[in-house]
Amino acid sequence: MATNMRGLTQFIADIRGARVRELEEKRINKEMANIRKRFKDGNLDGYQKKKYVAKVIFTYILGYKVDVGHMEAVNLISSSKYSEKQIGYLAVTLLMHENSDFLRLVVNSIRKDLNDNNEIHNCLALHAIANVGSQEMAEALAEDVHRLLISPTSETFVRKKAALTLLRLYRKHPDVIPAQEWALRIVSIMDNPDLGVVLCVTSLILALAQDHLDAFTICYQKAVDRLNRLVVEHEYAATYSYYKVPIPWLQVKLLRLLQYYPPSDDPTLQVMLQEVLQTIMNNCNEPSRNVQHNNAQHAVLFEAINLAIHLDTNSPLVNTAAVLLARFISSKETNVRYLGLDTMAHLAARTDNLSAIKNHQGTIILSLRDKDISVRRRALDLLYSMCDVDNSELIVGELLRYLKVADYGLREEMVLKIAVLTEKYAGTYKWYVDTILELLSAAGDHVGEEVWYRVVQIVTNTEDLQAYAAKVVFEYLKSPSSHESLVKVGGYILGEYGHLIANEAGYSPIEQFQVLHSKSQFCMAPTRAMLLSTYIKWVNVFPEIKPQLVNVFERYRHVLDVDLQQRACEFYAIAQRPDEDELLQNVCEEIPPFPPRESALINRLNKKQIHTNGTLERQPSRMVRKSADTNGQGSTSNGDISQDIASSLAGLDITSSPVAMSPSTELSATLIAKGIPRLTAGANVDRWYEKLLYTAEGVLYEDVQIQVGIKSRYQGPLGQVAVYIGNKMSAPLTSFTTSLHTEEGDALSASFVKIAPSTLAPRTQIQQVVQVECKRVFRAAPVLVVSFLAGSHQTIAVRLPIVVTKFLEGVKLGAADFFERWKLIGGPPREAQSIFPISLDATGHIDQARQKLVVSGYGFQVLEGVDPNPTNVVGAGIVHTAADGKVGCLLRLEPNREAKLSRITIRSTSEDVASEAQKLLQKPLTAEAPSATAEKRTL
Repeated sequence: MATNMRGLTQFIADIRGARVRELEEKRINKEMANIRKRFKDGNLDGYQKKKYVAKVIFTYILGYKVDVGHMEAVNLISSSKYSEKQIGYLAVTLLMHENSDFLRLVVNSIRKDLNDNNEIHNCLALHAIANVGSQEMAEALAEDVHRLLISPTSETFVRKKAALTLLRLYRKHPDVIPAQEWALRIVSIMDNPDLGVVLCVTSLILALAQDHLDAFTICYQKAVDRLNRLVVEHEYAATYSYYKVPIPWLQVKLLRLLQYYPPSDDPTLQVMLQEVLQTIMNNCNEPSRNVQHNNAQHAVLFEAINLAIHLDTNSPLVNTAAVLLARFISSKETNVRYLGLDTMAHLAARTDNLSAIKNHQGTIILSLRDKDISVRRRALDLLYSMCDVDNSELIVGELLRYLKVADYGLREEMVLKIAVLTEKYAGTYKWYVDTILELLSAAGDHVGEEVWYRVVQIVTNTEDLQAYAAKVVFEYLKSPSSHESLVKVGGYILGEYGHLIANEAGYSPIEQFQVLHSKSQFCMAPTRAMLLSTYIKWVNVFPEIKPQLVNVFERYRHVLDVDLQQRACEFYAIAQRPDEDELLQNVCEEIPPFPPRESALINRLNKKQIHTNGTLERQPSRMVRKSADTNGQGSTSNGDISQDIASSLAGLDITSSPVAMSPSTELSATLIAKGIPRLTAGANVDRWYEKLLYTAEGVLYEDVQIQVGIKSRYQGPLGQVAVYIGNKMSAPLTSFTTSLHTEEGDALSASFVKIAPSTLAPRTQIQQVVQVECKRVFRAAPVLVVSFLAGSHQTIAVRLPIVVTKFLEGVKLGAADFFERWKLIGGPPREAQSIFPISLDATGHIDQARQKLVVSGYGFQVLEGVDPNPTNVVGAGIVHTAADGKVGCLLRLEPNREAKLSRITIRSTSEDVASEAQKLLQKPLTAEAPSATAEKRTL
């Protein structure tokens, strides 16, 4: 830049050559006057505008105010020359704030550069948007930035800048970015072969997913897959190896992203993630001498440990992590010690088994005396988190000893934690009182009002503790110096319960009065007011020291403090009343027990420790999983309604099918509400699905791009479904992802054996095996979602033909056995029955062969010669479930040729099986309605 603009070079040299500020200002004022004149005269070419705007920029960087060059900078942005455009963008980003009116003039120019085929112009525009980032600019250009990010023709460095620009805009103006709408397309870029692009997009997804967890759910699978390829399979270019650690920044971001979501129920993802975490921990078993290598490895390790704690605190991985952390808290490096203690506190707050951490209790206590205060804070947090009933006395004792020499910045926090631990884990009330009073004595200046309030509540509510507390607080008050908080506790406890120890040697009323009153002169007015309340109570219970107490009231009647004066006057008047007067006794009655209430100490500590992200308070370990909303009640009610309708129509001439509505249409709204994509509609999709319900293999979905086929086998409650997905195109399908959504996760388990490859080569086919287990009777079939990039992002969602009858195994029965069990099961609710229209074959007869084919396809054993009517079809079978065991099921199909109707009756030991099997079998046996046929022909 300088070599091409001699005037700028000379101007910079003159400024640097100025020995005093006055000469510098004089030279700048002269140049600014010349620039104003040049701009006012006009007729400047691009080179001159560039030179003068560059001088203005340099002047601004020196700290001088500039008021010229804004319009010329806007004009330079429109130039076709790179050097002029660059200066224009630099001036815009430096000279214009986000509310500047000039920005409206550059929006169209920036949009033009974003749409330009020159990637350098794209980057200049992205820089300007990210640096200025005004609301108006974000609203106008966010779509264009997103288009650059997702465009397959964009260069990798442009896509990286586009991702970071969107991240900047989202942080400043989150409402402008339609995160849910763009979610799938942005997540698909995580499969990009360039790890730099993946890193930038992951940074963007980290920000977006925090606010839109459901929309970005698919990123969980992609993050696990990418970690597996990086850590286990070592799929990365040497360029991205940082001191032999594969792209640690991306690993840290992916591990953190996984912590946003509850642990996955997919066993395949669980196994892959366990392997990834185990590999990361194994890589850190032997420390390296290279500092950079250790730093990168430790960054990944600590995030991996946090993820392992998030997944399951009782897993072997967490035990391995505890061993590694024990090594880190003894490290010579301060940063490593800090991270080790912080992560161990995170573990202690969430695990139920503290034994692994307790083994290193001595090292943790020594960390309280570390030279670095941040390490001491983390050691304090860890001791608080790992404290329980077994080690509470030891930890509280160590904290009290350290409190006397601790930094003033730590004392208030330590006092709160000691008070909370003492209350939570006190084995005896005596230990509690001793500890709190020692705390008040050692660090009274840092003890909040909540601490002594809590002591008073507990002593008042515990009758056996009152005499002991009075003795102990009296002994503390005998020390030469007592903090005001201790005086407050002593005043309350001795005023209420001093009479319980008054008859013992050394605790006489006069001694109690002398000790307590000797402290009053060093106390503030509120504390002295409280002591006056103590004295009036003593007037009632210690008449022998009444003259001394009345004398105190007399003196305080003349103090300047209004509250003290009023109290003294009132108490003096009460004390002067006759002894037989009941007013004094009524006024000085013992305080009743306090109602149960939550400790204010914990609330205060939580407010003070917001920055710890809730790692202090230990929580029970439980794996948080997504709750599967089975919507079972809605399904049951629908089934009952259809069954009631069928029963009421029995014997009538039914001319239309009660199940004419497409199942996919019924389910779409429900699935979308649960975060599952809308089912793909098509002329043949429902027909293919319904045929696969009673056949073992066939086509499930097909279009011009892909074909999905099914081949299945079942044995008992288990099943294995092979899903064949073929790419019919001559171009590869990128960002290829398959996922399963099970609506009733507690009744049906379905998961892939392995994750699908991210790229499906042209005219090739892959096989995805789904392992299925029927735990109990279910109604909703799992949904297979296939998403890929083929020019644009496309998603196909189809139901897998996995229904309860797939786990039905045929049983051979004789006529006597069949009808005996038929009668034994009885009628409703274990019976499901309906009447529906049927079609005849070409000869006008009932198509018995097809009916038997359907019945046997659904798993029933067709029983020949059982029913007296040869046209009836009879079947028997057993549904296998893992949780509920075996469920018997019997079927009778009674067709009527003359009426063209058929009655299906299913009886089962489970009413859910009966109703579900009746619905499934009725559909393929029902004659197609004429209106539906005509409509299909029209289509």
